[in-house]
Amino acid sequence: MAAPPTEHEILDVNRRYHDVAAETYDSKWGISFGEIGHQQVLGKLTKLLGPNPGPFAHSLEIGSGTGYFSLNLLQTGVIAQATCTDISPGMLETLEHNASELGLTVETAACDAAQLPFEDETFDLVLGHAVLHHLPDLDEAFREFRRVLKPGGVIFFAGEPSRQGDKLAAYPKRAAVKAAPLWRKALKASPAPTHHGAPDEDEHALESVVDVHAFVPSDLTAHATAGGFTDVKVQGEELLANWFGWFNRTLEASADPKDIPWGWIQYAYRGYILLQRVDRTLLEPRLPPRIFYNLMLAARKPDA
Repeated sequence: MAAPPTEHEILDVNRRYHDVAAETYDSKWGISFGEIGHQQVLGKLTKLLGPNPGPFAHSLEIGSGTGYFSLNLLQTGVIAQATCTDISPGMLETLEHNASELGLTVETAACDAAQLPFEDETFDLVLGHAVLHHLPDLDEAFREFRRVLKPGGVIFFAGEPSRQGDKLAAYPKRAAVKAAPLWRKALKASPAPTHHGAPDEDEHALESVVDVHAFVPSDLTAHATAGGFTDVKVQGEELLANWFGWFNRTLEASADPKDIPWGWIQYAYRGYILLQRVDRTLLEPRLPPRIFYNLMLAARKPDA
């Protein structure tokens, strides 16, 4: 049996994987920096930080990727100044390009979340989206989040995979794999082209290594509490929308993108948004967080 990867190896694989993924990341995941993106990001923050989050004078994003959270929050006035970090220089290069296109100014730093290159008590908000599950040393990372926060500062993380929710999501994926040939035939779509070459091969080879954790809600509570945070809140996010989204994304991945009709794209997008609303209004307030696909975390550093 092979030895598990070391912390250094996990960080190196994350760096290489996200450098490879950076160029096509926004198009692959439908990242928006317009009104749609504003509403998506604000919708997440308001679930745990209240209807009018912030404003925060200076934020630090961990694993900021191409800027989905920070650039949308800058445009909506939730944060006034943003510092964005990532283990991947490639992701930060794309983020800087996106910021320039939007006329926004951000500070960036390529670094490990467990060794942040910032002074104590610098930031009002530390946040991240789909990042905690990549970090090999979560305990040290949470200590760093607390160190760089000002007294009374807030942490907010979303998009963290739920262990049980991830298992449930496997069902629509498997169903879509079986349905894909008939779906392509109905839409007159060709199968997805087979790619040959290092970038695609590298991305798929690295993908299975970069996801270090899947969580139950008590995991996130324990890490935040051990890191010295109070007022810890954990909530589940997306159930029906996730099943619908994974089913459709798996179908779409089986086809040549140019053959997927605009009508299908609109159906998939509008259906996903509708089911997000059902999740938000009916299911998330009533069902246990552990069954949702994603988990969210908010907590506060005690006042001095």
